[in-house]
Amino acid sequence: MELFTSLEEFYRRNLAQLPTDIAKDVGHFNVFETEKLFDKNNGNRIMPYSRRAYYKISWLNGRSRAEFADKVINIERNALLFATPKIPYHWLPLDSDQAGMFCIFTLDFLAPGKSGVILDDLPLFQPGQLPVFQLGEQENEEIQYIFRKMLREINSDYKFKYDLLRNMVLELIHYGQKLQPMSALGTSQNAAQRITSIFIELLERQFPIESPDQRLALRSATDYADRLALHVNHLNKVLKESTGDTTTQLITKRIMQEAKILLKQTDWTIADIAYSLGFDDLGNFSNYFKKQSGYTPLEFRV
Repeated sequence: MELFTSLEEFYRRNLAQLPTDIAKDVGHFNVFETEKLFDKNNGNRIMPYSRRAYYKISWLNGRSRAEFADKVINIERNALLFATPKIPYHWLPLDSDQAGMFCIFTLDFLAPGKSGVILDDLPLFQPGQLPVFQLGEQENEEIQYIFRKMLREINSDYKFKYDLLRNMVLELIHYGQKLQPMSALGTSQNAAQRITSIFIELLERQFPIESPDQRLALRSATDYADRLALHVNHLNKVLKESTGDTTTQLITKRIMQEAKILLKQTDWTIADIAYSLGFDDLGNFSNYFKKQSGYTPLEFRV
């Protein structure tokens, strides 16, 4: 199962048509009105905790909550939220009165040669930041105006409209960098519970392995910590306290469980099983399996 929400999945979930008329050298960009998508989904606009395969800037207008791995931010009315593929989050509307707009775009849409900036070097998109910003009345009107311009422009026939849209995205980014980030809420206990739950979800979403060509995307404690935008020591401490096992022990148990299933229930070669579980060398897999089970993979399969 994918650990990312891809562009295709985004459009499918929102009952929208993935544009096919965008030139390959432009990159992907689109802008939406939240209220219309909210209606399409019968009021169900809960965004699952995941990383997106695209960047997203949201003008939020309505009570909602943004949940990151170790942070929760309550939004009472108007806010600006910046999302990067590097940092997963979960968005939850708290009532049905949701307005606002948002745009999504891929990295190549704002490639340095087109925009003059390196997105991941900007403070807004750095791990550990709180990328949600409170908007006052005047700020709210100005942000709304930019988004309305985007919507008009993307529906126009102007030959160079994506150059204009690129400038509008940069305007939103610079606007956001001048705002004060909103404060995080929630107790450390709740944060620990959320981190544990999200870790287990990410771990389980890698399984089952359904073909020899499928390979684990996350193999180490560092892989998971990076995916959660946490320091690996913090993740390890939280999991040890909540489950009794370290991050590595939890990963190992799940990999061994899958290895035993594949050895007993498939006719794949042991080399194929080793590869699908993230081992580049058959010998390393055999040593790993024997250390954990007391048997070589071949002995276990017989």
